[in-house]
Amino acid sequence: IFLFLFSLCIIVHVHGHGVKISNELKFQKDLNMSCFSADDRIKERTLKPGTHWEFNFGLNVVGNTRYMCTLKQGPGFKHHQSFRAFKRRGLWDWRAREDGIYLTRKKSEQPHKEYDWLY
Repeated sequence: IFLFLFSLCIIVHVHGHGVKISNELKFQKDLNMSCFSADDRIKERTLKPGTHWEFNFGLNVVGNTRYMCTLKQGPGFKHHQSFRAFKRRGLWDWRAREDGIYLTRKKSEQPHKEYDWLY
């Protein structure tokens, strides 16, 4: 019984975590994104308007996985923001909008503004 319960804990601990980034910018603007953790670097990519990109991962052994992301938009991608995109667990759903970057962590939750764009 102990091994079964231990296995269930490990499965829950290492699966079901991720970051989703959506381009909800107006005026057909592209969104440039790049993310990294202590162990991984996500290849820089450009999201077209109305698209999103999601990556899922397991937590590290001690459960302190963190991801940092940088988003850029506007002419020459000069409007930018770097931020902690993931900490602890769950799906962190980020949305790039004209007035800032919004976060939703629960499906029933409305997105709330976390960051302004830097110029």
